[in-house]
Amino acid sequence: MSALIEMRKIAKSYRGAVALKDVDFTLEEGEIHALVGENGAGKSTLTKIMAGAVEADGGTMLFAGEPVAFRAPAEALAAGIAMVFQETSLVPSMTVAQNLYLGDEPFLTRLRGVQVAAQQFLQSLNFTVDPGALVSTLGAAKRQMVEIARAVRLRARVIIFDEPTATLTPEEKRYFFALLRRLKARGVSIVFISHALEEALRISDRITILRDGGLVTTGETPSFTRDSIIAAMVGRVLSGELYRKRDDIAGLRRAGDKALSVQDVSMGNIVRNNAFSVFYAQVTGIFGLIGSGRTETAKIIAGIYKRDFVRGGEIERDGQPIRYRVPRQAMQDGIVYVTEDRKLEGFFETKSIAENLYSGYLAAGLNRSVVVSMREMARLAETWRKTLNIRALESNERVVELSGGNQQKVVIGKSLVQKPRIIIFDEPTRGVDVGAIAEIHALIGGLADEGLAVIVISSYLPEIMNLSDRILVFRQGRCVEEFSPAEVDEERIMYAAVH
Repeated sequence: MSALIEMRKIAKSYRGAVALKDVDFTLEEGEIHALVGENGAGKSTLTKIMAGAVEADGGTMLFAGEPVAFRAPAEALAAGIAMVFQETSLVPSMTVAQNLYLGDEPFLTRLRGVQVAAQQFLQSLNFTVDPGALVSTLGAAKRQMVEIARAVRLRARVIIFDEPTATLTPEEKRYFFALLRRLKARGVSIVFISHALEEALRISDRITILRDGGLVTTGETPSFTRDSIIAAMVGRVLSGELYRKRDDIAGLRRAGDKALSVQDVSMGNIVRNNAFSVFYAQVTGIFGLIGSGRTETAKIIAGIYKRDFVRGGEIERDGQPIRYRVPRQAMQDGIVYVTEDRKLEGFFETKSIAENLYSGYLAAGLNRSVVVSMREMARLAETWRKTLNIRALESNERVVELSGGNQQKVVIGKSLVQKPRIIIFDEPTRGVDVGAIAEIHALIGGLADEGLAVIVISSYLPEIMNLSDRILVFRQGRCVEEFSPAEVDEERIMYAAVH
């Protein structure tokens, strides 16, 4: 193999904060190169420079042996470098087929012909997405599939995937990894950014590790283990504390009073006669495949979605029936939902950290004055920035400028300032590095220890097994099984979710 991309002494700073410092990176022809590191380590910045989305402050880049300095993604794409960003860049008001061919349409376009071509192409990738559906109606996993399909369709020589599997089911991941191997066999070079270290070890040929904007090491994949990668990323081994199975019944939290009772709740064909209970002072884990009704049920509880008006079932909070018209009513009742899609639903990206945190405070009606207090906003922001360890230069920094993990902390902080009694975390560590995962897990456990009723929805079984005091399994719109994490293994939970 020969080097297709060489990056030498790459440097980049944002408003005085160093994002990259003298980083060297090489991508060979026909290889899968995993790029790992904590949030804020510089992974996305490095690949965005590679793809023309960001201009470097210093250093050089060679593509196929020639010096290049892309000033826009279109220039990189024309040269043969495509990127699938961590946060989707699709046009919500257009169909899947239109997004697939956006910027590459023939002069005379027949919508029917584009849809047929898109359907055939998606089927060839084993992606079950309706080409005629509006992107705005798709869930996070389906949107990610469209992003991946669009990059593959462009037949680029280099494809950069930033957290491509974060929203995919195990079956969809299997198809995706098979796709990567087919691309590699055709000579396509792939940069694979992932916080799921098992995936990096499974699929890559080489691994590069970044920490605090600098290069730590690069080597052949067989020379690494999960523990050695984590130690290089964060300076200590976290594997044992992150996903340790809770096999001691005495170590599980005892249930407090009943916080929520859900009985025969239905919403169309998505949630069907769902029934379960949630208790204070416990973490209730909810596991299920995408389409099992997990998120939809959580949004019904939080007043975001409406259950069926006739025969929609009953929901009780502290023994009292509830039916919210808008989420604000749920917030005022002490119920908050932390979304799985932080970019679309979680924050105002052009607003500052302080403004985002304060918006949650205002939404819950906790401010005593009709006038916004800048002093109160600054005090609130500084308190929660320290509490959640949000890494930023200042509270006035825009959320869009933060790494994915720090954005997630802002979303969590925006919910916690509302002083909830019942809090629902939907995929709380999606797209978050191991260091931030440990912090978020500690935060979730601490909330339960304080007496809150905590619900955690996750597609990652080790996370559910580690965090939960009781585990609910959803399938086809309803809760089908309840387990104790100390008395069950992953195989039984997955069997319940599938069969």
